Amino acid sequence: MSQPDASTTVPSDADRERIALAEAWITQDPDPETRAELAAIVARTQDGDPAASADLADRFDQRLAFGTAGLRGEIAAGPNRMNRVLVSQAAAGLAAYLLERSTDGTPSVVIGYDGRRNSAVFARDSAEILAGAGVRAILLPRLLPTPVLAFAVRHLDTSAGVMVTASHNPPNDNGYKVYLGGRDHGSQIVSPADAEIAAHITGIAATASVPDLPRGEVEIADESVLEAYVHQTALEAGHAPAAQPKVVYTAMHGVGWETASRVLAAAGFDAPTLVDEQIHPDAAFPTVAFPNPEEPGAMDLSFARARQVGADLIVANDPDADRLAIAIPDTAADAGYRRLTGNEVGLLLGWRAARHAAGASGDGGADGTLACSIVSSPGLAEIADAYDLDFEATLTGFKWISRAPNLVFGFEEALGYLVNPGTVRDKDGISAAVAFLSLAAELRTSGRTIADHLDEFVERFGCHVSSQISIRVTDLSRIDTIMARLRAEPPASVGGVRVERIEDLSHGFGSLAPSDVLRFVIEGGARVMVRPSGTEPKLKAYLDAASHTGTVAERRAAASATLERLETGMRELFA
Repeated sequence: MSQPDASTTVPSDADRERIALAEAWITQDPDPETRAELAAIVARTQDGDPAASADLADRFDQRLAFGTAGLRGEIAAGPNRMNRVLVSQAAAGLAAYLLERSTDGTPSVVIGYDGRRNSAVFARDSAEILAGAGVRAILLPRLLPTPVLAFAVRHLDTSAGVMVTASHNPPNDNGYKVYLGGRDHGSQIVSPADAEIAAHITGIAATASVPDLPRGEVEIADESVLEAYVHQTALEAGHAPAAQPKVVYTAMHGVGWETASRVLAAAGFDAPTLVDEQIHPDAAFPTVAFPNPEEPGAMDLSFARARQVGADLIVANDPDADRLAIAIPDTAADAGYRRLTGNEVGLLLGWRAARHAAGASGDGGADGTLACSIVSSPGLAEIADAYDLDFEATLTGFKWISRAPNLVFGFEEALGYLVNPGTVRDKDGISAAVAFLSLAAELRTSGRTIADHLDEFVERFGCHVSSQISIRVTDLSRIDTIMARLRAEPPASVGGVRVERIEDLSHGFGSLAPSDVLRFVIEGGARVMVRPSGTEPKLKAYLDAASHTGTVAERRAAASATLERLETGMRELFA
């Protein structure tokens, strides 16, 4: 052992306890990379390195929590990271939960995975451990989009589904999403299932070593699962388009293109122009800082390609293809194109769904529910009212949206859209792309564009504008501090606009379950929602303003002016 220098300290009692935990972790870790990583941290901690000691504390003083979003975190060694030990324990805990609740024979799980680092090995570990515990485990045949896994839960009538993905998180993250079949109809888990699964995982971690967990034979699903998804999703288009929009497509270095290309072809759309640099899966995501179409710069290559070919639309999926971004030509934008907000896309798709629901009824009325999360545009409620549809505002996440009764369409502002509830009970960026391209094709037959249709929306339903402010933190306590301050010292105004009331959803509100959300009801029909992100170290504020008076231009100007004042005020409150 090397001698400590003047900058080091002797390991504390807490260090020695953590070192013992780390050494025990190393003995059960099947991954040589994370074993070596953790052994090096242990050695530096033993040498009195304070940075290594802090790193070890961060990894072992808490466990990556399993919740309604499953697991998500950085790939690294230790219980507070994503790794093969943690995933194996999660699979064994899920197996115990399914076996405990099974009343009609052997439970079953279908497992999918995307192109992120370690996704395939996490999926294989999960499948083998589930099988070893006595659960029928079915592994999708190769890396595929999250919507295909969500579809497979229902198509194969399994008890549950697992998708290994971190969606649009940074490159070194991965995650573990759990869906339930049966009476949950393929939706993601909600309480109390998350706590019950988490309790089983904790029990496994405390009593079993990963090498001692039995492993079993895994079934590999055949191509019929993907073929069925392609067929059902292509039906969303209804009929081959009479007019073809010129489209640029990017997969954002993810797994969307193979499946999307087959769906678009089956629906009768011409092949889009591709952003070649981003079309194939690449876990390093080399052309983007964050593989998320919402992030600044992420769509720059798409804009450049669209300018080259004069595209009518840009279609972008995130890496696991459960989200959709749309951009349209805009001469006022520096890039010549602008990305529509998630609310703009959601409202147009919601309007389309409402029209289809009315047409399907045959008597001019409509039946069904439009749903969106509480942080998404209130404009969807106005559409529902205009078409005599039911409307439901849910907590954030498609685990809630997908459970709205008699659902015909659901969305959330973070680029998530559920356009075909009979096929997938989760957000689906591929089926949403088909729906949006069908809308663009319908408009094109009468010489109209998406920009024209946005004007038509404002004429009928008013101008609804939205924006989002978020702060990314390295210390999660800062989020708690800001939320506590807003509760203890609620602002009387935001940007000079009077706050009529503040609704604290932490103890539940109406039919909503408790959630760490503050809703500011603002004078003039505006709104601000503040909540911590469920998947990233961010505090977010969602701002909405509306205007129903005057011309289209006047409505936009009035709503935008209110929104600008709200943005200024919230930045001051977050400072």
